Amino acid sequence: MTDLTRRGFTSLLAGGLTAAVLPKPVFAATSVDLAARPGKARLVPDGYPETAIWGFDGQVPGPIIRVRQGEPVSRRFLNRLSQPSTVHWHGVRIDNAMDGVPDLTQSPVAAGDAFHYDFRVPDAGTYWYHPHTRSYEQMARGLYGALIVEEPQGAPEVDRDEVLLIDDWRLTETAQIADGFDNIHDWAHAGRIGNWITVNGDGRWRTTVSRNTRLRLRLVNVANARIFALATRGLEGWVVALDGMPLDAPQPLDSLVLAPAQRADLIVDVTAEDGKEAALVSRDRDGAFKIATFAVDGEARAERLATPKALPANPVAAFGALSSARKADLLMEGGAMGGMRGAMMGGRMMGIQQMAQAGKIWAFNGMADLPREPLIAADRGETIRIAITNDTAWPHAMHLHGHHFRQVMSGGSLGPLRDTLLMERGDKAEIAFVADNPGDWLLHCHMLEHAAGGMMTWIRVA
Repeated sequence: MTDLTRRGFTSLLAGGLTAAVLPKPVFAATSVDLAARPGKARLVPDGYPETAIWGFDGQVPGPIIRVRQGEPVSRRFLNRLSQPSTVHWHGVRIDNAMDGVPDLTQSPVAAGDAFHYDFRVPDAGTYWYHPHTRSYEQMARGLYGALIVEEPQGAPEVDRDEVLLIDDWRLTETAQIADGFDNIHDWAHAGRIGNWITVNGDGRWRTTVSRNTRLRLRLVNVANARIFALATRGLEGWVVALDGMPLDAPQPLDSLVLAPAQRADLIVDVTAEDGKEAALVSRDRDGAFKIATFAVDGEARAERLATPKALPANPVAAFGALSSARKADLLMEGGAMGGMRGAMMGGRMMGIQQMAQAGKIWAFNGMADLPREPLIAADRGETIRIAITNDTAWPHAMHLHGHHFRQVMSGGSLGPLRDTLLMERGDKAEIAFVADNPGDWLLHCHMLEHAAGGMMTWIRVA
């Protein structure tokens, strides 16, 4: 297992792997300004320049917004960038007008303008916020932050609650963010994969703990396109929530895959010996790399605490009968090494070369980019099923706004509540959800270059 050092930075630039300390939480009460603006961050070890970034309040990550379930979030978004932007509150079952999707739920916020986001959070859990305008560039420059919703009661007994936002950056030899956000090769393949991994904007994130300390780790994959295969060393515990939603029972933690936009809440005990190190590890084809280190100093208690109870359930509507639920089909097409020859764009059929010249190389149901009509128009409270086929050579992280869904497994059983589903090449999957949140809601691939390249559709809830 490799530790990331200054010497390692230069070699990793060519192939693959992580400035600021995570900001203090902000508790919502009255409206607070949240500005998207340029800043500087120390993403890499000393000896290299600071990196020019775009960040909420000029920092990476942006401020933690921490509220209690049912409380309001009120933020006056100030756009201090050179291009339009918005804020999307990812995973929150929010009022449609507050969802931050340009030209679907609101107009883009022009450079120099402002927009007031004001909503209540119905569900406890781990969520986050990021732009939804040129997100493939704005997020790659550092625009994101955590939204943590505390349980009003029934919170787990832990010694510490740590929020870990995991990102990868494509950096130059001088530690600056590489240009080429519109690189058609990235868009047609796996997306913009970086060469430097950070946790909370720090390539060598580190904290001190004691043996048998119990931690709640809130993991968020904020990368444009990288899928993280994670494991732990010297930490043992359970997965208690996915994408903000509690599991029915804690599941033993072995390894964990997080697609872009997915989250996982872990409760772990530090089992490494005094004077040793525990770690969160990222695995890839080049080996295993420590991305978060927990240095062990002393002992918190003589023995580990008991197995935690399940987190309190969130108030998500119960499903209706799946056998009678209306169903829509979604075919994912396009990309490099795919069989798609063309798709509908702007009301006419275009060949793949014409599409590529227009920056579109992916399609849903033969349609590139956001269609005029919804994939499905649902009555409020109706249970909906969507059968998704990945007929491409690449994985995709499918994200539904405004709702959480369950995957319909073979035999009719249901998976855990999620808002983002990873689909590997050739996969077929079916999701079901209760369409109980009125409005027009985006459904798209959260590999950001894939969405910009055409993988977007929407649903309407009357």
